[in-house]
Formats: sequence, structure tokens, C-alpha cells
Amino acid sequence: MRSPTLVKPAGTKPVPLVDESFVNDSFQRVTGAELISGNDIRLLVDATENYPAWLSAIESAQKTIFFESYIIHGDKQGAIFSDVLIEKAKSGVEVKLIYDWMGGFGKTPRRFWRHLMQNGVDVRCYNPPKLTDPLGFFSRDHRKTMVVDDRIAFVSGLCVGQDWVGYPDQGVPPWRDTGVQITGPAVAVVTAAFAAVWATLGTPIDERLLFSPGDIPISGATSLRVVQSSPGAAYIYRTDQLLAVAARESMWIADAYFVGIPSYLQSLKDAAHAGVDVRILVPQSTDIGLIRDTTRSTYRPLLEAGVRVFEWNGPMMHAKTAVFDGRFSRVGSTNLNVASWFGNYELDVLVEDTDFGSRMREMFLSDIENSTEIVLSMPVKVRRSKSSSNRHSRKGGGSMRKATAGALNAATSIGSALTKKSKLGAAEARLLFIVGMALLIMAILLIFFPRIASIPLIALLLMLAIPTLINAIKSYRKY
Repeated sequence: MRSPTLVKPAGTKPVPLVDESFVNDSFQRVTGAELISGNDIRLLVDATENYPAWLSAIESAQKTIFFESYIIHGDKQGAIFSDVLIEKAKSGVEVKLIYDWMGGFGKTPRRFWRHLMQNGVDVRCYNPPKLTDPLGFFSRDHRKTMVVDDRIAFVSGLCVGQDWVGYPDQGVPPWRDTGVQITGPAVAVVTAAFAAVWATLGTPIDERLLFSPGDIPISGATSLRVVQSSPGAAYIYRTDQLLAVAARESMWIADAYFVGIPSYLQSLKDAAHAGVDVRILVPQSTDIGLIRDTTRSTYRPLLEAGVRVFEWNGPMMHAKTAVFDGRFSRVGSTNLNVASWFGNYELDVLVEDTDFGSRMREMFLSDIENSTEIVLSMPVKVRRSKSSSNRHSRKGGGSMRKATAGALNAATSIGSALTKKSKLGAAEARLLFIVGMALLIMAILLIFFPRIASIPLIALLLMLAIPTLINAIKSYRKY
């Protein structure tokens, strides 16, 4: 990052306004994470590189395996990982696994988890529905991490499932995704992040199994931050805002469920207006239709500001990455939407290294070769690739969390269209049509079937009233 300077009269040297310590303090405050040096980091592209690295690390485990994944499908890939985790547990390795209730809903049968637990794997589920906290349902553990012993960690956007491998027999390519492998002192921080979530679900991890960055030898020359987002923290939102201001040359972002709120979109437009090369890569086909339409509703103002937008031509682009000026790179689980920013447990790494940044840039340029660029002279509606019509391209990876994010962000686009603050394009028109039809149906129900129409409202009131009374009684009894 270039340090801004104060212009002085001729014959005097410019005086830096910002020094490196100030920059480091700023990033630490925004990310909530210290800069850790002495690491080696390897960029892993797709399941073809991630899964073999994960399985190899698991097979080499001597003491512990800490595995945290939003989704582990009960399919062929899930069975592969289940078998190797059970094998290590039976050999005496302590295996702990966290999965998210919503992530596994409808994708992983209970017998899958029972089989793991009956064979020595310590399994905990994050945030199943509770009568006493119905609104807590919207907080999810969306992390995808693994730590083996005290020597290797993985942080990624990949879950475990056949979608990430593809269906070769049906001609369906794998999902596009990105992860990293880390060795060095930063491994201790990834472990601490796992332990923090584990402790919210029951008895904490024995401290003898934990360690500090100083306990792990240096393995490379890369400096990075492990950004541990929790509900309400919005660390990645704040990080991207800071880097959007700091960027001087380029800001390249890939995201699976991009539905940025107005302030985030404005930061992208401001950077583009300032001459920064801002590019966004999103899926052309996705498992949540509302997300796609909401994402496309943001295209026109971004394009008019000079932001370049690309849609991935394959069945799904699931990565969550960014690279700024080829120096700062982000890889992890955080999507650019309200749910990920403000509601979930997420984990990303922010790497401060030009060599790694160069590899990230090369990966992005390779990706856009398999993408369609959206331009103002073309309709916003883009032809879907043939593979996207296959039923497998729509299964897996979806959840109420993503649908909620789309609904929340759709309100912004709809409001702008209704108040004529922005031009109405094809995507906005479709959103308005969906909302208009929903309102019309509700109005008809209220007119002709008021009792039926009142049922959802009654259910909502009961969901709020009962836990409120229960919590009030519990609190009263304490005094």
C-alpha cells in the first residue's frame, strides 16, 4: 500500500502521513486479527486440489483432527471423508467435527452422523431450531476449516459433497471453488477459532490440545491474518471497505452469492471512479434463483461506474476470494451478503504477500476466460450454460440463510425501482413481478379467506410470544 504524502515547498522532502505501524494497527482493528509472520501458504483450486490435500493430512494425523464444515453431504464424497475420519478415530486420534444444522438439512441423513459418533468421532451440531430462540435460527456456522495436529490447517469455501467433484458420467463439471493450505504459526489461530465455536456447543476442548503461535516453528515467509467473523462482527465487510479505499490499481472479487448492500456497492463505484480496475466474478447459474436476480439488479449502476462484471459459465462458481493491488488477498467462507457479514460464524485469511497475490491474480484471469462479461450494450439477461440446466447444478449449497440474504437485499433494489431512483432493468422487473404477485395473492386471501390468511401471522406471533414469556419467567426466577 502506498503511503500518502504531504506536499511541502520545493527543496524539502515529502513527509509521510501514514507509517507501517499505523497501517498495521488499522488492519488489526478492522479485522480483529493480528498479522502473523513466518507461514507457508499454498493456493488450492477446486476439489481436485483441496480434497486430496485434506485427505492426505487426515491420514497423516497423529494426535488431533478438528474439522468444521457448513455442509457434509451424505453422498459418495461424504462417505469417503467419513471412512477416513472413523479410521483415524479408531487408531487413537482425537477427531472432533462441527457441522451446521441448516447446512445439513435435507442433504445429510441422521444415520450419517450417528455412524460417525458410534465409531469414535466427536460430533457437534451448530444451532438446531429451538423453541426458546426462534430468531436464533438465522445465525449459522458457515465456516469450512480443518486443522491436523499442530502443523497444518485448511481454510476454504468448499464443503464436502459430490457437487464439488462433478458428475462426469452425466457431463456435469465440478463446482468452481478455492481454498488454502497453511503451515506455520497461523495454524494455532485457526485452531483457536475452531475451539471457540466448539465451546459454544458444550464442554470446551482440553487446553492441553491447544497451543499458541509461538509454539509452532516458522515454515515460510508469508504474513497473514486469520479473520474470525462471528455474528454481528462484520469483519470482512469492514475489511473490504478499508481495502476499497486503499486500493490504487486493482480490486478483483469473486463471490458465490453477491448481494451487496448500498454502502458496499458505493465503495466499489467510488474505487472505479478513482481509476481502480474493479472486477467482480459471480455465478451465471446458482442454486437460489432470488440470489441471481438480486445480484443482476446491481449490475447497471456498477457498470455505469466503470466496474467490470463477469458471470462464470460453469454450473456454479462457489468461491469467496478477492485480491487488491496484487498485495492483499482474501480467501475463505464469507459471501458478500447480509447473512455472511452480520449473521454467521465465518473464517477467512487475509494474506499480505505479493507472491501469493500474483498467484491470486493469475487464477482470477484464468477464471474470467471461462466467463461471460456483462456490458451495457448487451441485455442484462444472459443465456445460461447447458450444464446449468442439469438438476445437479441446482442441488446442494442452498439454504434458508442464502434465501434470507437475497430477500433482505432485494428490498434495496425494489425500493430503488419503485421510487425511480434507478433504471428498471430485466432483473429488477422480475423482482418487482415476484413481489407484486406475492402482494396480490396475499390481498386476495385476506379478502376471500381472511381466516386462512391470518394463520401465518398467528404462527409468527406465537413464535415470538412463547419464547419471550419463557425467557422472562427464567429471568424472574433468578431474582
